[in-house]
Amino acid sequence: MIKKPEVCILPVAGLSTRNLPSTKAIHKGFLTLHSKPIIQYAVDACAEIGIKEIVFIYSDQSCKYLFEKHFSPYPWLENHLREKGKLELLKVLEDIIPRGMKFSFAEQKEPKGNGHAVLMAKDIVGDRDFIVMWPDDVYINTKGGKGILAQLLEVYEKFGGMVDHVRVFPDEEIVRYGVLEGAVREGNVVHATGKIEKPSKDNIPSNFGSLGPYILPNELMNILPEVTKGTNGEINLADAMGLAAKRGMKLTGAICDIERFDCGTNKELEKANLRLCLLEDPDLRTYCKEVLESIK
Repeated sequence: MIKKPEVCILPVAGLSTRNLPSTKAIHKGFLTLHSKPIIQYAVDACAEIGIKEIVFIYSDQSCKYLFEKHFSPYPWLENHLREKGKLELLKVLEDIIPRGMKFSFAEQKEPKGNGHAVLMAKDIVGDRDFIVMWPDDVYINTKGGKGILAQLLEVYEKFGGMVDHVRVFPDEEIVRYGVLEGAVREGNVVHATGKIEKPSKDNIPSNFGSLGPYILPNELMNILPEVTKGTNGEINLADAMGLAAKRGMKLTGAICDIERFDCGTNKELEKANLRLCLLEDPDLRTYCKEVLESIK
């Protein structure tokens, strides 16, 4: 019987240099996308499928403090909003922490790669299957359907093993991603025999690139310590998944009906803000039309 994952690992270690200067004093997870911190989208996606615990992988105490503060109750502010009758704002505040969700923390003392970051959560994860998400990437179903994790969970419940969110990329872009090997597509799923991180242009095994999130069996935690530094000089989750697949663990790519907002650089964050705000705010669409007309 396939066990539903109950815990999600969110690696938030790192210096966030690509989002400077905004990230000099604040973690990129708290930069805003359509009036919400980026990190909140990941937490909300977890809440949609009933995740019970989120593990933040942090790099220093100041980083940890920000996440602890944001995802802790704030009784004084809650009472203030209640007394002032600002119930809509009170609801916004209360929704930050999904009901019944626990937040845990594990430290990554050295920047040894995303696979190493995931391994730091091993003791907290215990014997549970788990999810890994990259907080830089925000996924919104602009058609009003299921979220990214809900779509991945459907594939996981059908096939088990490792489930990887993938997309088709052209050759010039695919070299930036983890790439599926032995890939065979059937509808919205891709069955694969392996995975390689950032292949060279002369060694592209397919055009199915991995974006994350991932749903992973607990056994992967025992494989991660065996992984050596990859082509980028780091311990990569993709290489651990590739090794697990070579040993017979099922690897399935899921092509999801979802829109991805890349918030990893200032330019992409600005594009993401513009795209999402225009999608959800008719008044802003009208304003933008007026601005565009005025600068022709």
